[in-house]
Amino acid sequence: MQVRRILREPLLHFLLLGLALFAYYGRVAPDDDGQRRIVVSQAEVDLLATQFQGTWNRPPSPVELNGLVDSYVRDEILYREGLALGLERDDAVIKRRVRQKLDVLFEESVAQNPASDADLQAYLDANPAAFRQPAVVSFDQIYFGSDADTQDRLEQARAALARGADPATLGQATLLPSRQDAMPLDLVARDFGEEFAGQLATVPVSEWSGPVASGFGAHLVRVNAIQEARLPALADVREVVAREWENERRKQAHAAALAKLRQQYEVEIQAALPPVPSP
Repeated sequence: MQVRRILREPLLHFLLLGLALFAYYGRVAPDDDGQRRIVVSQAEVDLLATQFQGTWNRPPSPVELNGLVDSYVRDEILYREGLALGLERDDAVIKRRVRQKLDVLFEESVAQNPASDADLQAYLDANPAAFRQPAVVSFDQIYFGSDADTQDRLEQARAALARGADPATLGQATLLPSRQDAMPLDLVARDFGEEFAGQLATVPVSEWSGPVASGFGAHLVRVNAIQEARLPALADVREVVAREWENERRKQAHAAALAKLRQQYEVEIQAALPPVPSP
């Protein structure tokens, strides 16, 4: 009778329930494995002091340094507690930051092996359009505008030039330079227009030719010298080629690492996507 009375005691029921919950939590809860322990190393303190000096151009005082350590500990506590509550889930900013860090790890995996001259020469040969230097032209021009009588004035100037007239005395006043020396053809196109630059590449050298149209009007032009577009030697563009080679290698490493990771995932898209047009 006494045993039955004890078994009906609410306090005993409460104790047994507590023991059961404790045992269950011990089985399903993750181990602490140091998550409640925060170690602030000397290296971490030195980094905090360096960051402070970089901002304020002076070392922190003892009070400030202790405050920096307190802030570090506070931030670490809040971060860990936030992770424990799952606050990082579905946060676009956190996802983007983690993704950026992983991108850097992918790309830096290849940064330890510098390119050889053979690597760079092969890259230069495989990508000539990226490094080809434009044609360079030296020319004189006389501007005539776009009035109704432009053609007549231009023909009169051409005849005067044939008689040995000074080009500076002909044409219409303008702020455009009358002479350009060793100007890359792409810059000519920028300043005078694509049509003008294209015609400079085809007219006879050392002869007055025209009319040549620009975005401003009609011109007579004399090409004094022209150097054709060319692929430079590696020695002339090594730094640029090395930079582009490195960028390409980082992109390839990133793509390969991502492709390898994707093979480990089963992706299910539960949506009707529009068809991708063929290239």
